[in-house]
Amino acid sequence: MPPSRLAVGRGGVPRLLLLLVLGCAGGAYRPVVIIHGLFDSPSDFRHLRAFINESHPGTEVTVLDLFDRGASLRPLWLQVEGFRRALAPIMANAADGVHLLGYSQDTAYLQWLFPRHMKSNLYRLCYTPLGQGVSICNYWNDPHHRDLYLNSSDFLAPLNDERMHPNASEWKRNLLRIQNLVLIGGPDDGVITPWQSSLFGFYDANETVRDMEEQEVFVRDTFGLRTLLLRGALGGCAVPGVAHTAWHSLRPIFERCIRPWLT
Repeated sequence: MPPSRLAVGRGGVPRLLLLLVLGCAGGAYRPVVIIHGLFDSPSDFRHLRAFINESHPGTEVTVLDLFDRGASLRPLWLQVEGFRRALAPIMANAADGVHLLGYSQDTAYLQWLFPRHMKSNLYRLCYTPLGQGVSICNYWNDPHHRDLYLNSSDFLAPLNDERMHPNASEWKRNLLRIQNLVLIGGPDDGVITPWQSSLFGFYDANETVRDMEEQEVFVRDTFGLRTLLLRGALGGCAVPGVAHTAWHSLRPIFERCIRPWLT
């Protein structure tokens, strides 16, 4: 049985930067917890840590040292459980909640691994028990093989509540406990495909990008996305001219998209 939900991005590709504000307002700066992406490690976030410390001296900043580098290919339910365990003591000591920053762990890297066969054949690997044992296949949402995705995806389809499962109500309640969800991405990312998936957009069957409000998971409010928007708890920060690996190391991005939320 999958563990209780740790909020992550959804769609064909997860969000590039995901800022969750967990808890209620307080007098001091909340702790910041950073979860790295595919093939990353805590050392890659030294700039972001420095930006936070310079802006809000004394803020406790933790980059979780789990599933680094090649270990980020391990199954995502295993990673979710590991991050949940690591977050538990931090949350227990943060009466006013924490800020959780999640950086990309995306299937777009498959374009580099399988460039010629990605679109036409990758589903043959990802929608198998072997493929579902690899994190990047856990996120693979092929718009041309919708039935296979719904029946074979062990992670994304149940997480989005696109397939019936007994944890749906509990997971939705958990996500709706967050105070704010901020989505960050842009058209010049160069890796996230489509880049609008950083903001919950995604392809239709003809590979036309449809915005968040047109997605079935939004219309049906399967995991709480529409509820978050209606209560003013869902925000986006789309910035052109930023390459995929630069998001967490550019001071202007921090000042524009992250710092205003670090209360």
